[in-house]
Amino acid sequence: MKKLKIWIEAMRLRTLPVSLSGVLIALGFAKWNHCFRLVPAILCIVFALMAQIVSNFANEYYDYKHGADKKGRVGPRRGVTEGDIKPRTLKIATYATLAVACGVGLAMLPYAPAGKWWVLVLVGVVTAVGTLAYSTGPYPLSYHTLGELAVFIFYGIIPVNFTYYVIAGTFDPFVMMASICIGFMGVNVLLVNNYRDEADDREAGKRTSVVVFGKQAGLVAYLFNGYIGFAVMAALWLRMFFTMPLWALFAPAIYLILHTLTWLQLRKRTGAALNPLLGATARNMLIFTILLLIPLFLYN
Repeated sequence: MKKLKIWIEAMRLRTLPVSLSGVLIALGFAKWNHCFRLVPAILCIVFALMAQIVSNFANEYYDYKHGADKKGRVGPRRGVTEGDIKPRTLKIATYATLAVACGVGLAMLPYAPAGKWWVLVLVGVVTAVGTLAYSTGPYPLSYHTLGELAVFIFYGIIPVNFTYYVIAGTFDPFVMMASICIGFMGVNVLLVNNYRDEADDREAGKRTSVVVFGKQAGLVAYLFNGYIGFAVMAALWLRMFFTMPLWALFAPAIYLILHTLTWLQLRKRTGAALNPLLGATARNMLIFTILLLIPLFLYN
């Protein structure tokens, strides 16, 4: 039981709503456009979750190798750093999980539009490389102020648009707007993490955006990312107004309230007290997604 708990911690379950939200939004739009298909939908969900677990495993392993994580760190416990997981074991788990995720990705190929299977292969390769390039390689993105951009692309633009592409066989401008919204919201999960770890990252030479631009800039970015996401979705909702009930506008409004309350807590807390806000930020994103799915599934 203890071993299982250690591996669950390594998966960082509290952050998984970030990848899940993007896929669910795309599925909601597929249902709204009368093109929802169950099997490829399940495959997309499994692939997205596994890809994030790969990224989380890789981040823990390579942060340990780079000396960015130390025993007694402020953030959540890291099994490999504390000696609960052997580094080699975590590395094997990382690449084994990546292999399984790639297998799930290949299972999507029969659902690709006719003659367009290579599009899914290309996106799958880019995603697989991205899960590792975030933490390792000749130019690890999270060490060079590119972590937020990577999250925006790999947890917003790619999963939302290409999940819809697998299901519907095409792209949609509304879905693109939703992917931008989800991308900004997902970036905030990383910002909380980097805001909390600013001192440790600076000491380790990890140049996150918070290290480079300062904690105050991180706070401002967190607040405005949520507001930008709200503005994009509100604009989308206005474009869809005549097919949606008025109460559907509560989805972005409720998110805005939760986001602001979380930001107020972020301003007040330091150290380990920031850890719950990582989960709260992901929770806000998932609540927003669920509230958005209700009218998408009911009104089409």
